[in-house]
Amino acid sequence: MRDTPPITERGLRVALIFALAAHRLSDFYEYGQWLTDAQAASLAADWLSRKKLALPLAERRQLAGLADELARQIAATLSREAGLYTAHEMMEALDPNYHSELAEAMLAECERLLDQASA
Repeated sequence: MRDTPPITERGLRVALIFALAAHRLSDFYEYGQWLTDAQAASLAADWLSRKKLALPLAERRQLAGLADELARQIAATLSREAGLYTAHEMMEALDPNYHSELAEAMLAECERLLDQASA
């Protein structure tokens, strides 16, 4: 078993955007509706608490908004099958032992969104 390096503040935010976008897409394709902002902020708090981390509510909401933007952009630009595949790959990639080039590309997009929002 290899040790994982400690997560940086920026890495935490990128990972949270990715996780929330994955859940938003997955729920959209499974239930045909988007998570509300309140549901996303709550999901963010749960995700952070499992990692024994925390972020202020305002920041969780901002990151949830970026995740929503990414998820809706993906859903609007891909066919249903491609969107389902993307959602599946992103959900699988929440396991650090799972490797996916598609998920890495989505992670890079999460970084770009965070950088753009910070500018």
